[in-house]
Amino acid sequence: MIKKSYFKVTALLMATSILLSSCASIVSKSSYPITINSAPSEAQIVIKDKKGVEIFSGQTPATLKLKSGSGFFGKARYQVTFTKKGYNTKTVPVEFKLDGWYFGNLLLGGVLGMLIIDPATGAMYKLDTEFINETLVQSTASLQKEEFKIYALDEIPTAWKNHLVQLEK
Repeated sequence: MIKKSYFKVTALLMATSILLSSCASIVSKSSYPITINSAPSEAQIVIKDKKGVEIFSGQTPATLKLKSGSGFFGKARYQVTFTKKGYNTKTVPVEFKLDGWYFGNLLLGGVLGMLIIDPATGAMYKLDTEFINETLVQSTASLQKEEFKIYALDEIPTAWKNHLVQLEK
């Protein structure tokens, strides 16, 4: 008798939790870890959300969690900007995509999961990539090469002409 009622209560709790939750929220998550690295290492990184708000500042290598949602039915988007002295600045997007488990709501989560829980928690989206590894390009503006250049008389800039000195033959 006790076993039957225990089984009924357990089955009722399981059915209730499945019906009142959503599929992507159960199987997936609403924030994801991402690892960011660069060559050369120790580049400064700044991560901004789609509104331009800075959410992280640090150096490579870095590992952090990013939220997958950005408001109700809103997919998160981020921009990672790499800077290092002597190298060109580089900006890389971080994208989230629709999680296939979101459609599990058709079978398990129902309307509540599909239209309220997963869109509100951001669990309907997942991170497109877990790693960003960028190679920074050395800036040509920082490379100062000394050179010897010969100009024809008509190629000399006007500002220089006042400083010309005639050489004796």
